[in-house]
Amino acid sequence: MKQIKNLITCILLFTGCFFISANAQNWDINTLKSINPENPNSVIMKGFTRSVYPVAIVSPAALLATGFIKKDKNLQNKGWEMVGSIVINTVITQGMKYAINRDRPYEKYPTEVFPYEPDNDPSFPSGHTSTAFATATTLTLEFKKWYVAIPAYAWAAGVGYSRLYLGEHYPTDVIAGAAVGAGSALVSHWLSKKIFKQ
Repeated sequence: MKQIKNLITCILLFTGCFFISANAQNWDINTLKSINPENPNSVIMKGFTRSVYPVAIVSPAALLATGFIKKDKNLQNKGWEMVGSIVINTVITQGMKYAINRDRPYEKYPTEVFPYEPDNDPSFPSGHTSTAFATATTLTLEFKKWYVAIPAYAWAAGVGYSRLYLGEHYPTDVIAGAAVGAGSALVSHWLSKKIFKQ
């Protein structure tokens, strides 16, 4: 229950961040413009962005497959927890996107922000970032080793930065995405302990 309260607090906090950013739009757009080049064509940044959904699908699939092959109930539970994290994250992120309906920065500032490729859905929060942080947080909660946590969060942070570099999101979109993703993983972790009696 504590994790659900924390998630709700995070969502309210970063929804508030969005509305505050409407008044502090200069910070948001100025930060974005300092990161987003006129020709955002970095292979590395595109690689971070494109890695999100494959990693989010392969990670739980690998845990579940290994768990079923080895008949390891613990690994199966970890796989289901990651699936739960991604599902919770997707529902919250998509719900917020369409409830808030914020324009992408390149729509509002077409001569100042240069997207790699335009997206059709609303901007707030960043779905790539939320999915990356949901994945990284679940991996860190389930495999409590520094050599899991550091690469997982470095990758998730790289994804968030890539969304700015590629001109797809404001900084507040990315910050809110990270909070929603991490919060979703915490809720899924709490639920899996209740369901699987870990």
